[in-house]
Amino acid sequence: MMSFNQEKDFKIIFLNTLIFLIPLSFILGNTIININIILIILSSILFFKKSLFQIKYFFFDKLLLCFFLLIQFTGLYNGIYFYVNDLWPSTFSAILKSISFLRFLLLYIVIRFLISRNLLNFKYFFISSAFFSLFVSIDIFYQAVHGEDIFGYKSIDGLRKLSGPFNDEYIAGSYIQRFSLFTFFILPIFYKDRLKKTQLFLVPILFMMFLTGIILSGNRMPLVLFILTTVLILLFHKNTRKYFILFIIIVPITLSMLYNMNVTVKNNYDTFYGNFKSIVKILTSENLKNKINNKNAPSHLREFATFYDTWLMNKYFGGGIKNFRYYCHVRPNLDKNSKFICNMHPHNYYLEILTETGIFGFIIISTFFIMIIYISLIKKYFPNYSNMDKHYLVPFIFLFFSEIFPLKTTGSFFTTANSTYIFLILSITSALAIKYNLIEKK
Repeated sequence: MMSFNQEKDFKIIFLNTLIFLIPLSFILGNTIININIILIILSSILFFKKSLFQIKYFFFDKLLLCFFLLIQFTGLYNGIYFYVNDLWPSTFSAILKSISFLRFLLLYIVIRFLISRNLLNFKYFFISSAFFSLFVSIDIFYQAVHGEDIFGYKSIDGLRKLSGPFNDEYIAGSYIQRFSLFTFFILPIFYKDRLKKTQLFLVPILFMMFLTGIILSGNRMPLVLFILTTVLILLFHKNTRKYFILFIIIVPITLSMLYNMNVTVKNNYDTFYGNFKSIVKILTSENLKNKINNKNAPSHLREFATFYDTWLMNKYFGGGIKNFRYYCHVRPNLDKNSKFICNMHPHNYYLEILTETGIFGFIIISTFFIMIIYISLIKKYFPNYSNMDKHYLVPFIFLFFSEIFPLKTTGSFFTTANSTYIFLILSITSALAIKYNLIEKK
């Protein structure tokens, strides 16, 4: 029979192992992510019982609670609407999607609790993120050279993207962008008294590997975000500025080499630049609506355009999460003769939140995001806090900022992988900001 201390140690080790495995679960797919989340939540409830919910709740926590309550309301309302009008999707589908989304609120609370009790071991999460980011990068290199990755997943001739270990999902670049940043904080945080000389050559090598992996993956927005995040860290975090010159040298050289040596990379980024020019030209022209709906307009712009009429159908409280795919097909002014009708979501977090939770949901979650940025990024750097322990917070701040950056194309906010990542990062960011007294505990 375990003693009290042994039982306590088992609980801590078990929960930290589950969190340590989160980067791996993203590679293994949504089913494993969901199993991992559910295990984290259920084991936390079993281990800590009602004390789990007795954390200090701040105003921004209450905003998040309101957002989840609104999701339940819109799910119920739209479910009843579908039932009364005998429409697809079914009542139970609309309601169950809303109820199942509550797991991300519980994940947020669990992470907040673990950090408040000093039970979360960041070292192993950082190492896990670094290891699997490096693994995905190397797998992308292998696939680029051999035409298949180490698991036998083949690249498709003529396709500008490589999937690596994700098989038929082309999200390798996004994965590297989201998890690789932790690599650069392992040595200065956990081994700061050792391996100082190692950092001088190890950091540039690893940075180049991750940068190359993202470029070869063909995911263009993750490349922009990876560079943006790096620039922000170099500007804000004084201990990283010694790498600024290296960054200025590495990025253009790596981009130039791959652009000139790899035809797929060249075509991919030529198309990206062409689409960007086309979007700017359309947005600054007269008769904007007709030009956006033109068949020659970039696909992402046409996807964004489907949001507006869809949003007007339920503009205050939204159509319910994951119901854009229904309402978009029955929106007013729909051109049924067009080759492009709708996508599953409008490819931007904020446009999706507007259509699926309405103006109220948009205001609530936007205010929540702004408050998290304020208590982390603004309050940490502008008063020039210098406590070394706050280095834990650094990667989470900038990854959260890049994740919610409004001017980018995205996947769906309400999917398993995206929601898991968003609520994991923001729960850690807010919990550490509270721990480091960046928010007043009134």
